[in-house]
Amino acid sequence: MNIEIKKSIKPVKYDVAINFLEERLVEINAGKKEELIWILQHEEIYTAGTNFKEDEVLNKRINLKKTNRGGKITYHGPGQLICYFVINLKKRDKDIRKFITLIEKTIIQSLSDFNIETFGDPKNIGIWTNHKGKICKVAAIGIRVSKWIAYHGFAININNDLAKYKNIIPCGISNKGVTNLKEINNQNYKKLDQVIIDKFSNNLKNWVF
Repeated sequence: MNIEIKKSIKPVKYDVAINFLEERLVEINAGKKEELIWILQHEEIYTAGTNFKEDEVLNKRINLKKTNRGGKITYHGPGQLICYFVINLKKRDKDIRKFITLIEKTIIQSLSDFNIETFGDPKNIGIWTNHKGKICKVAAIGIRVSKWIAYHGFAININNDLAKYKNIIPCGISNKGVTNLKEINNQNYKKLDQVIIDKFSNNLKNWVF
């Protein structure tokens, strides 16, 4: 199983990234290119998935991009690790639910390496932690599947500006909070990108779990 690993040092514009993913999807479907895992950061932008509602935008002046991914509204910006992917589910039982579970497992395992305990929630997609007695989201997941090829990805909050979430109802959930890794444990997360790549690649290789 060959998966191309791509890392971008400078922030990538949202539209540029999504166009790249969609081009790769077509190439994978045609058998011309390998699957992809891509680590990057975005410049500041709010993105809305196909299930978002207008009343979840609290500040109408924000830079909002409507997308074709699943989910609701979230924020991307500096201090956030984004992992995009283009993964062929035709090779993996065409099982979308299992793939989402694999992503959740990847994030939970990776953060465990930094002694941060997190968990998934069957009712609210994403990765959560109990921080100072409150359930808070630390990673958002948004996926689209076309021709049984999954793309878009997930975002882990490292040291991003949490005040930006006050402009929206993050992921349409008003009764839970949002936090980042530095708030939970102020340690060095420079190796997190490689840990994510290693765990994700290994979990895809060992699809049965």
